[in-house]
Amino acid sequence: MNDTMNDAAPKLGFYASIASFIAVVGYGVAQIAQVLGLVGYPLADILIFAFSLCISVPFLIAVLALQDTVGAGKRLWTQGALAFGVMYVTFAVLMYTVQLSVVIPKSIEAPSSGVLGVSPQSLFWDIDALAYIAMGISTTFAALALSPADPGRWARRFLLAHGVMTPIIAFNYFYPHFSTVLLLIGSPWLITATGSLLALAFYFRSLGGRNG
Repeated sequence: MNDTMNDAAPKLGFYASIASFIAVVGYGVAQIAQVLGLVGYPLADILIFAFSLCISVPFLIAVLALQDTVGAGKRLWTQGALAFGVMYVTFAVLMYTVQLSVVIPKSIEAPSSGVLGVSPQSLFWDIDALAYIAMGISTTFAALALSPADPGRWARRFLLAHGVMTPIIAFNYFYPHFSTVLLLIGSPWLITATGSLLALAFYFRSLGGRNG
């Protein structure tokens, strides 16, 4: 652990991790409800995009807080996590704000499949893919910054598992023919994402307890 850690880092990291965790759970519920046909357009898309947007910024804040909890020898990994975390947030904010503020309102007034819409192999489909790929690489770097021993053991494991999902997510997005089967193949992402964020929250909480 970093002896010069800012006292605010564990608390900030804890709340950011919990906020991102709640957003992932909300995203998962909305996605499942859409697949089961319980909600349709535009509500399903609004929920999915809104929760996806809410995952991103708290995730980056959690990574920022993580950097302050590790020693100088681990900063290379947290800096990598921050770099790809910034890419993730940039792609995510671009993607979801455009969909929520422009595409969906316009489609309700006049349905259209224009260039800003989201469909397989479209511009914003690929931007969405780049967001989740960057997130997965960020979690891999973050995992390498944590010790395999307590208190970072479980966070490291889940973050690595989430990173392992990245090639699968990339395949799902870039495979020429998207289907519900591909969506199911990528469904473990929900487990690794929620597990990573919850484990990070416990990691930050354990550090806060030690400092308190």
